[in-house]
Amino acid sequence: MQKRTKLLIVSLSAVIIVLALGGIWFRQRSAGQVQYARTTTPTLFLHGWGSSYHAEEHMTNAAKQAGVTDTIIRADVDRQGRVTLIGTIPAKAKNPIVEVGYADNKNTQYHTDGRWLRNVLTTLQAKYRITKFNVAGHSMGNMAIAFYLLDNAGNTRLPQLQKQVDIAGHFNGILGLNDAPNRMKLRKTGQPTVMDADYKELLGLRTKYPRDQVDVLNIYGDKNDGTHSDGDVSNASSQSLRYLIADRAKSYQEKKIVGPDAQHSKLHENPEVDRLLIKFLWQ
Repeated sequence: MQKRTKLLIVSLSAVIIVLALGGIWFRQRSAGQVQYARTTTPTLFLHGWGSSYHAEEHMTNAAKQAGVTDTIIRADVDRQGRVTLIGTIPAKAKNPIVEVGYADNKNTQYHTDGRWLRNVLTTLQAKYRITKFNVAGHSMGNMAIAFYLLDNAGNTRLPQLQKQVDIAGHFNGILGLNDAPNRMKLRKTGQPTVMDADYKELLGLRTKYPRDQVDVLNIYGDKNDGTHSDGDVSNASSQSLRYLIADRAKSYQEKKIVGPDAQHSKLHENPEVDRLLIKFLWQ
């Protein structure tokens, strides 16, 4: 009887210890670092007009510091569209990042910008046999993405887009060029009441954008100064992306950044933007 009592006490003690250790493990896991997906799918970052890969570094370094990846390489595109990769993606690299830089960084022939993006993808495909990719663009980089998809979305021999982040996209015009503060209006469907020439071309995405394949995050800035814009692009121009692709995307969401740091060129160095895209792309 005494032996049985001792055995019962030992067993109960063991159960209590296991439960206590389990509670400690759970609390540590809950309070510890965020867990990120681990894939070999590269994420390409594209800069805006007149800029370079340096504009992408704040976002890519934020991802590295968060523990998303240890691999960041560059893809330099010369004025003829030839691609040079700088750095190496190791085999089975976790969530590799590619900073894309266009030497002709003021080219507003968007079909050409899209073709250069295709050149980057085919170069990565030839060297690393990639079959999928994610992409994040700022300003004109979004037009390179949009026109790449307009011209190539149906080509199954190319790597297939999985996630798309658009930041400060001027899909239907730029303030001071072909738009003015509070002029552009969107219908309930998201369709602009007035469409510029580039947007009219992009209407082709309504039938060409990959169906139920791509998760999309559209980030835009509002300086909160009454212009309903980031200072360069109206919110309506950025939000006009919804009409082009939301019905075909796997998912589509918008996030508005508000305040002085929501200014157009500050969005790619905004910690809130960093958190949003890291969570969306990898968490």
